[in-house]
Amino acid sequence: MVLETVAAVPSMVGGALQHLKSLRSIKSDDGWTKVLLDEAENERMHLMTFIEIAKPNAIERLMIVVAQGLFYNLFFLLYLFSAKTAHRLVGYFEEEAVYSYSEYLNGIENGKYEKISAPQIAITYWNLGEDARLSDVIIAVRNDEMNHRDVNHHFATLLT
Repeated sequence: MVLETVAAVPSMVGGALQHLKSLRSIKSDDGWTKVLLDEAENERMHLMTFIEIAKPNAIERLMIVVAQGLFYNLFFLLYLFSAKTAHRLVGYFEEEAVYSYSEYLNGIENGKYEKISAPQIAITYWNLGEDARLSDVIIAVRNDEMNHRDVNHHFATLLT
């Protein structure tokens, strides 16, 4: 959960800064703002889904606030200093997320984690069947993370 909270930060920071840059330069951003803000919304939905599953207590919610606050400010500075580095770093984070979700999926398939039903928020967001399980959610989230990885590596390459 804490990681998904932090995962939503880079695209929000990038989207806001790209938007402001486009306004200052009075030039099109070639769709970067929309792509990045859509990624931020998607990452937020990952968090909302896992909150339904994990049901965080007050201390865990406080950890989310602290982690998000620290990471937001650090990432903001990194993006100002080097947007290319920021996007490349996020691409690598997303690669790790793909690996982590693959491990999580393996754990479900091997019985390490319970094969619970998918929460309604996930069924609605990803248009899953009403009988969807946690493994279906993990596959959908992992696919999103693959897309985020590719988008951020692509943006980093464009900034080279």
